[in-house]
Amino acid sequence: MMRAVDLLPFALLAASLTCRSALGGYGMGMFAAQTSPPDPCYDEHGNPRRCIPDFVNAAFGKEVKVSSTCGKTPSRYCEATSAEKGEERSRNCHTCDASDPKKYHPPAYLTDLNNPHNLTCWQSENFIQYPQNVTMTLSLGKKFEVTYVSLQFCSPRPESMVIYKSMDYGKTWVPFQLYSTQCRKMYNRPNRAVITKQNEQEAVCTDSHTDMYPLTGGLIAFSTLDGRPSAHDFDNSPVLQDWVTATDIKVIFSRLHTFGDENEDDSELARESYFYAVSDLQVGGRCKCNGHASRCVKDRDGGLVCECKHNTAGPECDRCKPFHYDRPWQRATAREANECVACNCNLHARRCRFNMELYKLSGRKSGGVCLNCRHNTAGRHCHYCKEGYYRDLSKPISHRKACKACDCHPVGAAGKTCNQTTGQCPCKDGVTGITCNRCAKGYQQSRSPIAPCIKIPVTPPPTPPSSPEEPSDCDSYCKASKGRLKINMKKYCKKDYGAVRTRCDFCCGLQGRCVTDDLFQASEDRGERSNRKLQLFQPEKRKGKRGSEKVLGRKDGDEELSGEGSPSKHLRPSRIKQRL
Repeated sequence: MMRAVDLLPFALLAASLTCRSALGGYGMGMFAAQTSPPDPCYDEHGNPRRCIPDFVNAAFGKEVKVSSTCGKTPSRYCEATSAEKGEERSRNCHTCDASDPKKYHPPAYLTDLNNPHNLTCWQSENFIQYPQNVTMTLSLGKKFEVTYVSLQFCSPRPESMVIYKSMDYGKTWVPFQLYSTQCRKMYNRPNRAVITKQNEQEAVCTDSHTDMYPLTGGLIAFSTLDGRPSAHDFDNSPVLQDWVTATDIKVIFSRLHTFGDENEDDSELARESYFYAVSDLQVGGRCKCNGHASRCVKDRDGGLVCECKHNTAGPECDRCKPFHYDRPWQRATAREANECVACNCNLHARRCRFNMELYKLSGRKSGGVCLNCRHNTAGRHCHYCKEGYYRDLSKPISHRKACKACDCHPVGAAGKTCNQTTGQCPCKDGVTGITCNRCAKGYQQSRSPIAPCIKIPVTPPPTPPSSPEEPSDCDSYCKASKGRLKINMKKYCKKDYGAVRTRCDFCCGLQGRCVTDDLFQASEDRGERSNRKLQLFQPEKRKGKRGSEKVLGRKDGDEELSGEGSPSKHLRPSRIKQRL
C-alpha cells in the first residue's frame, strides 16, 4: 500500500516540470525557485486566514514500544495458510531469531515504508492469551488531530483489542475505540452503542473487524469522527476538537482468535500458530496548530512544533505571543482567522495583559491593559501623562517626550498635578503663574509656606481734627456702670472715638479710631482726670507710591517667590508702629 508520503517525489517532479514549461526554460525556472511561495496563512491582500499543516501519517518512521517480540531466544512459529472459512488448514512453520536479521520481526517494521510486495511484520511471542495481553505504544512527539488509526495484520485479527489515546504524553490514557466479539463480557460496554451529542466524546465498543478471517492481511481502521453528530460542524465543536487530539497512541491486544485446538494432544503445535503479527501501523492526521500554522518544524531540541503565524505562539499555536493580548486567543475557523492583536500602548510599554471585563465592556473589541508605562505616561493604553506631567501637544502621544514635567513651585502650588492640556499648576490664594511661582497683583510675599502671598495693607485716609465741642448724647454713650473700676475700651466705647481725659472725653472728645485694646483705670470716687493729650495711632507710611508693587525681573503686579519658606528681604510686609 502506497502512503501519501510516498507520492511526494512524484509531486515535486510534476511541479518542477510545470514550472519549467510555464516559464520557458531552466533559467527562468531557477529564478522562480528563488521567489518565496505565497504563505497559506494569508491571502493575496495580506489578510490573515485559517491555515492547516499537510495531512500525514504521523506514525511513519517513529519508534513503537511493544511488550512482547519473538526471537529473544530462537523459537518456532507456524502460519495457518487456509484462506477461507471451512477449508482445511495447513501450517507453514518458521523460526523467529533476533540474532538473524532475515528471521527477526522487530517493532521497527510497524512504521517502516510499507511495500505490499515485500511485507515486513512485527510479531509477538507465541500464545499470549487472555488475561495476559500484548501492548504497543507510539509517541507522536506533539499533539496531532487524528483522523484515523489503522493496523494491517500478518496474522488473524484479534478477538478483542482496544485503541487508547493520551493527550498528555502518556501520563493518562482514555479509550479511543474498543473491538470485541463480546463487548459486554470483555469491556462491560454495549455493542455498537448509539452516539449522540451528549456522548460523542466517548469510546464505543463494536464487534466489527473482529472476525478471524482473513488469516492474513486483515485490516482494522478506526475513524475518529465517524458517526459523531457534530462532525459536520467541527470548527464550532470544542468537544470533538478535544476528542481527536492525541500525543500518544496505545494498542492493547487482549484476546487471540483460536480454532479451539489449543487444548488438544498436539496443542504445542497448535499454540505455535497463535500470535499477533502486524505489518503496518498508521496514524493519519495533521499536526495540531489550531488553524494558525501551515506546517510543523523541528525546534532546537529536535521536537516537533508548529511554525505559528497570526501573532500566535506555543507548540500548538495555542496562545497569543507576548504583547498581543488585546483580545483573547481563539482557534482559527474557515470564516475567521482570529488573529491575535497587539495591545495599544502608544509605544510606551513592552508588556500588557488581557482583561475580560474590559473586553466585554468594549463590545468584544479590546481588552488589553498596558503594564509599566514608560516616558512619564499612564493609563490603560499609556495614553495620558502621569501625575506631575502634562501633554506637549506639539508632539504625538507616541513620542518619547510627549509628556512634560509640570514643575509646580513647591511653595506656591497647591499640588503637584497640573492641567493635562495647558500645564497650569493649581495655585494658592494670591499666587499666579503657570508654575505658581509669583505673587499676583495686590499681593506681596510673606514668610509663611502655607500662605506665601498676602494682600498688601492699604493706608487709611487722614483723620480730620477733633471738635472741641462734645456731642449732646455723650452721656448715653459714656455713662459708666456702677461699681466698676476697670474699664475695657472695646466694651466702654460705643462709637469709633478715642480720648484719654475724662469718661466723656474718652468717647466723644475726639473724632478718631480706637486702635488699642489696652485697659484703662478710672476712679469714680476721686473724679480724677487724665491730663494726657489725645493721640491717634496710624500706621507708618511706606516708601514709594501707595498701592504699587515691587517687581524683580517680572511684569508689573507680580512678585516672584524666592523659595520655600524664605521670602525676599525686599518684599517684607510692613509693620504698624503703635505709640501713645
